Amino acid sequence: MSRVLLFTGKGGVGKTTLSAATAASLAAHGRKALVVSTDPAHSLGDALDVRLGAEPSEVDGSDGLFACQIDPRGLVDEAWGDLRGHLRTVLAGAGVDELDAEELTVLPGVEELLALAEVRRLASSGPWEVVVVDCGPTAETLRLLSLPEAFAGYLERLFPTHRRVVRGLLAGVAGTGTVEKWDATADALSRLAERLDALRSMLTDSSSCSVRLVLTPERVVAAETRRTLTALALQGIRVDSVIANRLVPSPGAARGAAASWLRTRRHEQDAVLTELTGIGEIRTVDHRASEPVGVPALLEVAEQLYGDSDPLPDVPASGVPGSLLEVSGSGRGLDARYSLRIALPLADDTELDLARVSDDLALTVDGRRRLVALPSLLRRCIVTGAEMDSGGVTVGFRPDPSLWR
Repeated sequence: MSRVLLFTGKGGVGKTTLSAATAASLAAHGRKALVVSTDPAHSLGDALDVRLGAEPSEVDGSDGLFACQIDPRGLVDEAWGDLRGHLRTVLAGAGVDELDAEELTVLPGVEELLALAEVRRLASSGPWEVVVVDCGPTAETLRLLSLPEAFAGYLERLFPTHRRVVRGLLAGVAGTGTVEKWDATADALSRLAERLDALRSMLTDSSSCSVRLVLTPERVVAAETRRTLTALALQGIRVDSVIANRLVPSPGAARGAAASWLRTRRHEQDAVLTELTGIGEIRTVDHRASEPVGVPALLEVAEQLYGDSDPLPDVPASGVPGSLLEVSGSGRGLDARYSLRIALPLADDTELDLARVSDDLALTVDGRRRLVALPSLLRRCIVTGAEMDSGGVTVGFRPDPSLWR
């Protein structure tokens, strides 16, 4: 499968330009690259100064640079229509009102989910070494990247893997004909579940997929970037670098009102970048006098962005993040004490909530929730407390006497 590099950031920070510039640079250095837009407000074609369709095509004037803009509506009509029809038939046969059945089979986020599935298809079937993805604004991207897990959970609750229970229920309610329709629907759902598992595997494979966050050096944008880093870490998705775009040029020793404005603005931008120290590598790109449009102009942006370094270097073993969870402990039996370390980059104002849900730990960070499956050792323990720092959360456990008899 091709390497996948996802670009995202707050709306208007220049992620489309930088994703196109990265892909153009990769192609110019002999690595066949495909740049894809999943942003509903497509502007990738404008940045490249070419007309793009849903199928990849080589960009004129380039060598090895391909591009396309995914049409999620078309994917829904092609891939989801038949399954929706199966589901409506089964629900109606089980006594669900036709209108209710229609509403129940409209699943939110299916367009974005299929767009992401199309990215995986292109990465696994095309001749490209790298697929660069121009994602939508941060909030939409976070929802997009969380969809495979959330969608899989929805399907599992609505149509359990253990089909025999549901099959028997339908047989008693609606007869053999409905059971046969259920079997066809269940097969379609199984295929969809396999695609979801493949998507989750792709997104969390640190050696083949990573995110590049784009920001402008402004406090509001920087604060959102910090929250995005935490949200992505919570989902197990690697961020390989952060790009600060549109730094105003330093006026040097020049005088006058314009020079004073530039000096003040650059000082504010530098202060924001200083506050971001500790989040990893930050690359910078200057604000340009003219908008970079077309491959030659994009290559100039890439030259400043990457210099002589590889825009997408190999991932060393030490560069792959460790496990989200680490367990340590001391003592034996009922006197034992354990700690579960959840590695996440957290800001001082992060809102964190923890709750025990059966064998899972429900972790909510700034309104984003994830169920973390507890290691078997901790499932027979009760939570004694939790502490938070900039590097994550440490949760304390002790054995539950009622479960250790």
